[in-house]
Amino acid sequence: MENLAPLYVNHIAEQNRRVADVLAREQLKGLAIHSGQYHRQFLDDINYPFKPNPHFKAWLPVLDNPNCWVIANGIDKPVLVFYRPVDFWHKVSDVPDSFWTEHFEIKLLTKAEKVADLLPKDLDGWAYIGEHLDVADVLGFKSRNPEGVMNYLHWHRSFKTDYELECMREANRIAVIGHHAARDAFYQGASEFEIQQHYLSAIGQGENDVPYGNIIALNQNAAILHYTALEHVNPAERLSFLIDAGASFHGYAADITRTYAFGKNLFDELIKALDKLQREVVDMMRPGVRFTDLHLATHNKLAQVLIDFDIARGDAASLVEQGITRTFFPHGLGHMLGLQVHDVGGFANDERGTHLPAPELHPFLRCTRVLAPKQVLTVEPGFYIIDSLLSELKAEGRAKPVNWEMVDMLRPFGGIRIEDNVIVHQTRNENMTRDLGLN
Repeated sequence: MENLAPLYVNHIAEQNRRVADVLAREQLKGLAIHSGQYHRQFLDDINYPFKPNPHFKAWLPVLDNPNCWVIANGIDKPVLVFYRPVDFWHKVSDVPDSFWTEHFEIKLLTKAEKVADLLPKDLDGWAYIGEHLDVADVLGFKSRNPEGVMNYLHWHRSFKTDYELECMREANRIAVIGHHAARDAFYQGASEFEIQQHYLSAIGQGENDVPYGNIIALNQNAAILHYTALEHVNPAERLSFLIDAGASFHGYAADITRTYAFGKNLFDELIKALDKLQREVVDMMRPGVRFTDLHLATHNKLAQVLIDFDIARGDAASLVEQGITRTFFPHGLGHMLGLQVHDVGGFANDERGTHLPAPELHPFLRCTRVLAPKQVLTVEPGFYIIDSLLSELKAEGRAKPVNWEMVDMLRPFGGIRIEDNVIVHQTRNENMTRDLGLN
């Protein structure tokens, strides 16, 4: 993308500013941020797919190369230790030459175990940031993922730079292409496995490239919140399709969900009602609003949908109070999004890491933050027929408001989830997913 280079100038300046600030606060000399290294499969000579440390890829889009390091003190030009071994067994990464390389002093590392030669000579006062604490021990780092530094970085990562926002728009653009291909494949009769192949082919990313395992669920499988089985054989009758699938760009994630009915029926009308509800909740997002309050408002809105479709009877307030809405919508409204799908900082009240817990009755809520400009969140209300949760209603004597005939009628369709990726601005919300063509 041609417009990334000028945006990256300010991004790298902000990264350096944050490091300088937190180092002064924590009385440290600098950060040595490790990209990570391969994990070997047990009793095998094959590695698991490499996933870089998100704190490393916050600096630059090197996503497939282990044993790299960013050495930063917030003042001097950061150093990139770039791993480039002599290896005839595997493809060796080219020396970087991209829009971001001029902002780093690049040192090439040919043997991972020789990295000490390229790190600061005196590591006293330097903090290791990464998962391989054994490596940090061998190298002599006394400070490893210090809590004050991690809390600070996690808090500030929730405020995206313009470069990061552009990367996330591109991730959404790519994912939307895949969603259109998957929807068409569903209506053309493809199986779950085949729909997955259509999606990946359309976005040009493999299963190890996308930010999470796609959920491709037909019929009752849509009621399994993290369904990833991908059946090869089609159901006897095609009723519904739920797809929760994303894409990656320069290490940033899109996370989008849509639900479709195969026919024009009551379930299709229910999807439209959930879509309307979701848009209303997105419209409620603004700086100063606590995400917890949006989650609770969603339950009030869902209660009215249950009444309108004769799924439950009574008044909306009582359905919420009795936990009826939690039975049909058991997960949180959404989460922070960025370098990780469930991005860090969702429960932070400040850069010191003060924890904002989820409400006791809503333990699966993944974000309790007060919204602010340049935050990116998913908004994903849902409705599901989950028999284990419905059985709890009966066992606890709370089943009377439920219209069980309607539940039985809807059970074969599984469930509904509608999810968009939204940027909070000072005076408006930017729904990237819908702006880029997925309605």
